[in-house]
Amino acid sequence: MTYRERVPPALRLPAQGLAAVVAGLLLWLSFPDHDLWWLAPVGVALLGGLTLRAGGPRGFLLGLLAGLGFFVPTLSWSGVYVGLLPWFALAVLQALYIALQGALTGFAGRRLVAAGHLRAAYALVPLGWVAQEWARSTTPYGGFPWARLAFSQADSPLAHLARWLGAPGVTFGVALVGTLLLLGAACLVRGPRLAAPVPLLLAAAVLLAPLAISLPTAGRTERVGFVQGDVPTAGLEFNAQRRAVLDNHVRGTLALAEQEPQDLTLVVWPENASDIDPLRNADAALEIQQAQEAVGVPLVVGAVLAEPPGRSSNVSLFYDGSGGPPQEYVKLHPVPFAEYIPHREFFRMFTSAADLAGNFVAGDRIGVFTVPAPGGAYAALPTICFEVAYDGLMRDSVAAAGGRDSLILVQTNNATFGFTAESEQQFAISRIRAIEHGRSVVHVSTVGVSGFVAPDGTVTEKTGLFTPAQRTADLTVRSETTPSDRLGPVPQTLATALLALLVLGAVRDGRRARVARTDPASEDRDLARA
Repeated sequence: MTYRERVPPALRLPAQGLAAVVAGLLLWLSFPDHDLWWLAPVGVALLGGLTLRAGGPRGFLLGLLAGLGFFVPTLSWSGVYVGLLPWFALAVLQALYIALQGALTGFAGRRLVAAGHLRAAYALVPLGWVAQEWARSTTPYGGFPWARLAFSQADSPLAHLARWLGAPGVTFGVALVGTLLLLGAACLVRGPRLAAPVPLLLAAAVLLAPLAISLPTAGRTERVGFVQGDVPTAGLEFNAQRRAVLDNHVRGTLALAEQEPQDLTLVVWPENASDIDPLRNADAALEIQQAQEAVGVPLVVGAVLAEPPGRSSNVSLFYDGSGGPPQEYVKLHPVPFAEYIPHREFFRMFTSAADLAGNFVAGDRIGVFTVPAPGGAYAALPTICFEVAYDGLMRDSVAAAGGRDSLILVQTNNATFGFTAESEQQFAISRIRAIEHGRSVVHVSTVGVSGFVAPDGTVTEKTGLFTPAQRTADLTVRSETTPSDRLGPVPQTLATALLALLVLGAVRDGRRARVARTDPASEDRDLARA
């Protein structure tokens, strides 16, 4: 008895809708701070099974429900202090991408199945996930590449794929495992059951095979420290007390200096560690100078500068101890609707929260700070907050080191997200980036979580939320260009091109067959034989 025979027609869409929401919730649970990474392929399998033959309109609806089940809880941190409207607006926007993926899968899958191209139909699922995440990561206003399947897999064997294929390759691996689970389930439910072990064994092989990819960690080490100074209060007013955040980080740096760490070469403060402009406030400049002199090594400071006139810049400042002005890296990708708001007048008509957004400008060059060290100078590559989620920006940053030994700095301020999962989600992204680029990462937040990440994604000296902390570690600095860096955007470009070819093939096949008159029982048998 088929699904259509078991479930009355009036109940099919509600049952499928509920299952789609469950698929989204499974994806949510795979992310920090639940960390049930193995649920991601299960969520992919369930959504793929719902949309593969649904047709375009129903696939869109089911994808939208799954997207809402996924993004509403995953992005709940976005509304913790600004309210429901910005949170739900962001969640709905992201869910629309999964809705479009569902529509495409349903439209093309139905036609490919009807034409007997069963393998091609199943291939729509993993290819669709890569293409959908690429679109979501680049549009609109530069995209929002948060909560990609890859970023749920920091503790999974699939994380090893990042070294060769980057974050898109990890996403493809997750979705491929899910597709094989779907195929195995189809065999178990519809028959032939004897064929079910084959795709299930293949799913296990795909999941475990990346462990064969070695993750090199060899290289010289340099002693690096960070200071997590904490803030007076969580929320949007974390910097309302003049110089309080800066004072916290100065005190933390002085405490670090008292520990007399051996062979220290660099100390890193987080984003917004100086809550007033140190280039225009002499008291702030003096405090930073005293902190730098206390540790006796270069200091990287996250600050907000009141420049250009009438605007602001989110920057990393590199104080090398020479007494001259600091080197600057200006954030290349300010966050839309947070650090700036496009079309502010338009959005102000819907919510007063539009006026909470900043007025930040974007930088125009990658940051590279040269750190002197006994073993030879190395490059520190600053990345500010959400920039760590952007594939191209991270690749460009590593390339800017010019083949020198280097490490990645991720400076962030999580004070505006309270005790939510945002901090852990961002830290997991840094772990994937460490593997992808073969670099150590110094991930430091004003309030946590902070920590050091080795080139193989392992973590040391991790801190908790909303507590002052100072940590040091011997980090490997490396100059290798990983296979992922060499390939660049090729994996996602290739996946998207293959998806487009499958859709075009489905359009061609749709002209040869009347899909609406296809026998449902025949379709079930065909899928089982796939």
